[in-house]
Amino acid sequence: MKPFKFKQFEILQSSDVFRVGTDGVMLGALANVDNADRVLEVGTGTGLISLMLAQRNPKAEFLGLDIQNAAFELTRRNFQNSIFNARLKNIQQDFKLFESSEKFDLIVSNPPYFEESDSSKDKVARQTIELNFEQLISKASVLLSENGIFSVIIPAEIGRDFIEIAGGYHLFLDRRVAIKGIENSKTKRLVLEFSLVENVIKESVFVIEKSPRKYSDQYLELTKEFHIFGK
Repeated sequence: MKPFKFKQFEILQSSDVFRVGTDGVMLGALANVDNADRVLEVGTGTGLISLMLAQRNPKAEFLGLDIQNAAFELTRRNFQNSIFNARLKNIQQDFKLFESSEKFDLIVSNPPYFEESDSSKDKVARQTIELNFEQLISKASVLLSENGIFSVIIPAEIGRDFIEIAGGYHLFLDRRVAIKGIENSKTKRLVLEFSLVENVIKESVFVIEKSPRKYSDQYLELTKEFHIFGK
């Protein structure tokens, strides 16, 4: 499988690990990493999101977790091959069992979101087998620093449930980005950000394509420091 090339780094890919996709790119470009010193990514896959965030914040240190050995090895290689490698570390770990004496300023995840089924395609990466939403949220609430942010991208139809579960763990919705695949279509994904402090919710809408296979100016502007293409 061909590597996916970005402007400042390259992502090696594997048929055993969920590939580079729009969801990961969107979260890597939108997650609020500006004031973070310590970042935790839950479920690294290829390591794409951490690498994008490392490019956006040149002082933050990153720890990536993935339960899959294939994903752990692929992330390790992609981290080591990048110019940000001194600030990137990853371990093979079940997030439910992960412990840390230090808190994180940003916890970010593109979590599994299909209920368990008979499909073998991307079984761990895309289905809620190893980590369900409540397990992810409850653990994140414990590991988040006082002023930290918990940032995820999920399908729009399960956003209300996710927000409700987060509220049960004293995580308040701070930001909501509704992502549409194309103009005048239904919201496809949500980037949701939570904090331990209740604030006025910041809401926005993001459109990926202005017509089929033609990126919107909004998307081109957001990803201009990453993707190798022009308007």
